[in-house]
Amino acid sequence: MALLTVDAAMALLLADVQPLPGEQVALLDARHRVLAGPVIATRTQPPFDVSAMDGYAVRAVDVAKVSTATPVRLSLIGVAAAGQRFTGRVAAGAAVRIFTGAPVPDGADAIVIQENTTRDPNDATTVLVTRGVPESAHLRRAGGDFTAGMALLDAGRRLSAREITLVASMGHASVNVRRRPRVAIIATGNELVLPGMPSGPDQIVCSNPYGVAYLAAGAGADVSFLGIAGDTDAELNSKLDAAGGADIVVTIGGASVGDHDLVAPVLAARGMTPAFWKIAMRPGKPLLFGRLTRGGGMQRVLGLPGNPVSALICARVFLVPLVERLTGLAAAASPPRLVPSAVPLEANGPRTHYMRAVVGPDGRGDEVVTPLPSQDSSLLTVLNQANCLLVRATDAPALPGGASVAILPLDF
Repeated sequence: MALLTVDAAMALLLADVQPLPGEQVALLDARHRVLAGPVIATRTQPPFDVSAMDGYAVRAVDVAKVSTATPVRLSLIGVAAAGQRFTGRVAAGAAVRIFTGAPVPDGADAIVIQENTTRDPNDATTVLVTRGVPESAHLRRAGGDFTAGMALLDAGRRLSAREITLVASMGHASVNVRRRPRVAIIATGNELVLPGMPSGPDQIVCSNPYGVAYLAAGAGADVSFLGIAGDTDAELNSKLDAAGGADIVVTIGGASVGDHDLVAPVLAARGMTPAFWKIAMRPGKPLLFGRLTRGGGMQRVLGLPGNPVSALICARVFLVPLVERLTGLAAAASPPRLVPSAVPLEANGPRTHYMRAVVGPDGRGDEVVTPLPSQDSSLLTVLNQANCLLVRATDAPALPGGASVAILPLDF
């Protein structure tokens, strides 16, 4: 039987995914959250005509023909500062000393910057303008940024510093965002030991959950690592019981067909029917996905391979979009980018191959991609040398050097 393609597996993974419910959170807690609905401005920005410079609020007509040879003397009638407006009116021949951020007084329609004026130290009642300005010079009009009632951000937008600052300026102290998906990670295998703990002669350090957790959290999840389940049904069931509140359970290892690979049969005994098990992907063939009914709700289970490179690449390709879809993120994942290959490439086999590679300039400064010599899925050092994945489609033909190939950035 032919293995399921990556695209077909992705379609099954995301087929019934709906964004999680919204919740109101304070702006300081909204970093990287995804909006559950549009954000409407409650106020106008700026709320009044405001000075953009330190200087003097004037009527433009009064200084239209001013020059250094023919300056004009205006009567000073008051001061406007940020947070403290001048309440009078600027009439013909008058000026108000004004500072950046201050409301522009009634009657004034331009700001003369202080560098274009002179003051007589013995006369506090006048200012001499030496250069004229057009109407609206150095003046920010009320509503020039936005007005009350405008929808400035739509649902599905991930909040960065720019959006959060905009939401605050719209008058909101909190914002409605999607609940973070809860992801529970379970490592499996008697051979594993946690980093920093004593290990036996036949054990290895359990490293995969930390990279997978990083990817899930970066995509917007709340992540918990439930530890290592030994190779018994009882231990794995205990960890799965502890994951009862998770939206996504990620198991690492134990999803193949060996005598100690218990993940699939234990999940089947708990009522899970795999949507897929084993896909045409390299590395990552023994990937498992299914759904469990828990407490009236539905829980998704993603079984990652145990090899560290396989686990991370499968998490990047499958777990990240699943988390992002649950958060309601509107933007689709960026498509692969086409870059010339620096070297000839052999024909690919029956599985999509995610080759560890380096993209960068060649000797002439042109961008090219070069696959790394070893593609062993156990070698984290090779993955750390790479800055992208060179994606070779199923049964892709041999290609000469210089041919365009698809790459995905290694942004984790």
